Amino acid sequence: MKLLLLGDICPTAASAPFFKVKDISTLFTDTLSLFEGKDLIVANLECALTEATEEIKKFGPALKAPKETAEVLREIGVDVCALANNHVFDFGTKGLRDTLAALDENGIAYTGVGENEEDAKRDFFFEKDGKRICVIAACEHEYSYALQNRMGARGYDEYQIPEAVRRAKESCERVIVLYHGGKEFCPYPSPRIRRIGQALVRSGADVVLFQHSHTIGAYEAYEGGHILYGQGNFHFVKLLDMEEWKSALAVEYDTESGDVTFIPIAEGENGIALAKGDQHDEIMAKFAAYSKSLADGKWREGWHAFCESKKKSYMNTICNAARPDSTEYDNAAFAHNLDCEAHTDVWRELFPTYNHTNCIEE
Repeated sequence: MKLLLLGDICPTAASAPFFKVKDISTLFTDTLSLFEGKDLIVANLECALTEATEEIKKFGPALKAPKETAEVLREIGVDVCALANNHVFDFGTKGLRDTLAALDENGIAYTGVGENEEDAKRDFFFEKDGKRICVIAACEHEYSYALQNRMGARGYDEYQIPEAVRRAKESCERVIVLYHGGKEFCPYPSPRIRRIGQALVRSGADVVLFQHSHTIGAYEAYEGGHILYGQGNFHFVKLLDMEEWKSALAVEYDTESGDVTFIPIAEGENGIALAKGDQHDEIMAKFAAYSKSLADGKWREGWHAFCESKKKSYMNTICNAARPDSTEYDNAAFAHNLDCEAHTDVWRELFPTYNHTNCIEE
C-alpha cells in the first residue's frame, strides 16, 4: 500500500475564505499531485470545525475553521483525520461534536478522540488486499485531553500506547503512530521525546511521526523503523511570520518495501506548494543537518541551547506565580507548565536537581 502522511492542517485568516468556497487549486496548487495513487491519506486536523464562540480557558490561540473544511479534505482525498492534538477542544464539547459531525457527513474517519478517556483509546484500522495497517494518534496533556467523565483527545500514556502498538502489530503488517507533542519550534527532540520514539519502534511501530512543533525536525532510522522528530505544518499558512513555520515535510510510506520518502512543502500567500529549486535544497540541507546531529550526538547541544534561549520566560513563570499578588493567570500559567510534558522537558533541562552536583572524583 501507498500511504501519504500529512502534518498539521488548520485554515487561517489567509486561507479560510478559500476553504469556505472550496477553492482547492489555490489552497493546494501542485501539492495535489501527492494525493494521486495513494491507498490511504492521513492528516492531523489542528482545529475545531465549528461556529461556536465560547472558548475554553487556556493559553494560546483558540483555533476553529468553517465546516466546509471537511468537504475540502474529502475532495482532495483525505481518508482519516488524527484529532489527538491540543486545539481540537478549543471550543469545548460543542466544538468537538461539531467537528465530528462535519467529518462524519463527509465520510472522513477520525482517530485519537472519544467520549471519555477510555473511548478515546480506539485506534484506526485499514485493510486492503488482505493487508492490514493501524494508525494510533495521541497527544500531550495540554487542555484537550479526555477525562474519565469528559470527551476529548487521547492523552499519551507511556505504558498504554506502547502496549497498544504491540497489540496492533499482532494483527497488522504495519503500525503508524502520530504523537502530537514536543517543544514548539525546536528541531531537536528532548531526551524524553527521543526515548519515546525509540520505545515505540521497539514495541512494533514502523513509522513514528512527531507533530505539533511547527517545524521540520531530525529524522532517524532505528531498528527497522522510521522516526521523524518534527514534521512541520502541512497547511497552516500565514499564522506566524517565522521561517520555521513556512516549510514542512509530507511523508510517503510504502508498506510493502517499508521505505519512506520526504517531500518538502513551502508556504505560499494563501496556500502551499511543492518546494523547488534553491528553496527545496535549503529545506533538505537543514533537514539533513538536524538528522546528522542524532548520529554525532550534537542534538543534545542543540536541545540545551534551545532551552537556554527560553530560560527567561520560564523563570518569569516561576517568579510571577510565587508573588504574593499573583493573579489567576500567573498561577494557571505555572500549572500549565507543570501539566504539559513539552514544558516539563524544558524545566528538567534548565533546572536539574542537586543530584547533578554530587560528582564523585575518581
